[in-house]
Amino acid sequence: MKLRSLLFVPADRPERFAKAAASGADALILDLEDSVAPEKKQAGREAIAAWLAGERKAPTFVRVNPLDGDVTTDDLGAVLPGKPDGIVLPKAEGAASVRRLAAMMAQVSTGQGALPPVLPIATETPAAVFQLGTYGEVGSQLAGLTWGAEDLPAAIGAATSREEDGSYTAPYEMVRSLCLFGAHAAQVPAIETVFPRIDAIDELTAYVARARRDGFTGMMAIHPSQVETINRGFTPSEAELADARAIVEAFAANPGVGALKLDGKMIDRPHQVQARRILDLS
Repeated sequence: MKLRSLLFVPADRPERFAKAAASGADALILDLEDSVAPEKKQAGREAIAAWLAGERKAPTFVRVNPLDGDVTTDDLGAVLPGKPDGIVLPKAEGAASVRRLAAMMAQVSTGQGALPPVLPIATETPAAVFQLGTYGEVGSQLAGLTWGAEDLPAAIGAATSREEDGSYTAPYEMVRSLCLFGAHAAQVPAIETVFPRIDAIDELTAYVARARRDGFTGMMAIHPSQVETINRGFTPSEAELADARAIVEAFAANPGVGALKLDGKMIDRPHQVQARRILDLS
């Protein structure tokens, strides 16, 4: 499943589902957690179930409520019969949380086929940060790994996760990096967190470019207007593809060679690995 862009939609706003699916996003995240008030969660579950039962116009993930509450089972019972393409788990705390969610899904689904993969939001509690290295234990159950920059500062009493210019403060830069490496250690896609402004396309473009430069392969979005910029940013250009093909072909033509010269530059195995990653992205 290609996951350049994953667009959040509140579960209690079903009139937005079709528009979101037509945005070009690689996947939707129908949200039962933060964007839905407690008294509207049941209506959100029913709206998701109806959407999943119809002709799906885009891969659909569902963000359920955290495992530390008392409504996750209700969420799963409502949405699993529709076979969502993935479950987003907020406030995840490492492999143990994924295993616990999988056990809950197995109990609720009662043999209705394979369980959907899980996309943990892996940095929303202090304890979660110390579990980022454990996701490799459950890598086969994951759709990717992502992080969040809003719940964690609230959890520790920090004023904000951002500098005045919008960049992250040092603690949250560290958390972002640990999530990035945790995803790659688990051999799953690393998904960048949301960009909170919908009126700043130039800043979003720079944010996406930085994410891809650092090794993220996709990003979550909060508005359809962000999707095109995200998709474009995580899609290799023709020039990048041409360079990558040239590198792969050069090594194919020189088997057993560890380093060689191409267009006046020395290239070696890391260049070959990166070239193959670029071709995979296409």
